[in-house]
This record gives sequence, structure tokens and C-alpha cells, in this order.
Amino acid sequence: MDFTINSEERKALLADARETITAALENRRPEYRRGTEFQRAVEAGNSALLRPCGAFVTLHKSGNLRGCIGRMSSPDPLEKTVRTMASEAAFGDPRFPPLTRGEWPACDIEISVLSPMEACADPRQVEVGVHGLYLTLRGRSGVLLPQVPVEQGWNLDEYLDYICVKAGLPPYAFADPEARLLTFTASVFGEK
Repeated sequence: MDFTINSEERKALLADARETITAALENRRPEYRRGTEFQRAVEAGNSALLRPCGAFVTLHKSGNLRGCIGRMSSPDPLEKTVRTMASEAAFGDPRFPPLTRGEWPACDIEISVLSPMEACADPRQVEVGVHGLYLTLRGRSGVLLPQVPVEQGWNLDEYLDYICVKAGLPPYAFADPEARLLTFTASVFGEK
């Protein structure tokens, strides 16, 4: 599936995410704005914003993780998924208290739009920085976005071990015959 996001669509998704969170903090309805030409393209169905696909929204505060929530896939149009995940990243990530108005100005947004997942027959073919990983085994699962191993400085072996740990499994569990390892790519863009 081609899930190329052009620069205008990227700007629109970032603006939508910011407006979703700002409106919630100000206790009002969001007001999403589009330029006339861009709105015509969306209404004509000629925009990636209308395609159903997975997405993650990540918030950073002063360079540190402040929230990250996403869906691996979604039946909803991309613009709706991003708006929902922005709200969840700000107010529903269980690792953090809900975002406050006071800290919001120090936050920036990053969006990862995901390709469909594919079974990974050979983990040695995973490309660090290109492929995200999704692992399931014995009722446990974990996901790492493609940019995570690069940010952490991990090599392939470390990346494969960390996906296991993220799923609550021991390192090298991805090699278990019952494990299901999937890969995906992501279009990642942000305000910074």
C-alpha cells in the first residue's frame, strides 16, 4: 500500500493534533482548518487523510517523552485516527499524568503513519531504522516504531531483544516457533 503523505497533509495532521489537544485543555470543541484547495482535494477523496491506516502520536516535552499512543491499524480515516491518538497521548497514556495547560507550550508533536504489517520470515532481514516490529507470543505483545532503535543506538541484535522485553518476554523470544514477528514501515514527521 502506498501511504505517501505530502507536505500539506503532514502540516494538516500536525495542526489537527495540536488543535485537538489545545481545544481539550481549553474545554472547547476543536476547530480544524483547511486551505480551500486542500479542502477540495480532501472532499474529492484525493487525500491520504481519508485512507484508513494505523498511526501513533508522540508528545515530547523539552526533548523528553511525554506521551505516546497509537494504533497498528484502524478502520477510521487517518485524520480521525491522528486526532484520537493525539488526545490519548496527551490525556490517556498510563505512564504519565494527564497533560496540563502549563506544560503544553513546552511540548512538540511527532506523528508516525504506519504501513500495513507483514510477516517477518527472517529476523536477520530487519533493517534498523526502516522496519518497526510487532511481536506476539503466548498472549503477550509489544511494538517498537522504526525510529526507536536509531534513537536508542541499538544494533539489530539489541533491537530484536528489546522487542521481546517490550512484550514482557525474555530476550530472543522472537525465535520461538510460536512467536509471530511482524514488520512495518512508517512515515514519521513532527513539528521539530
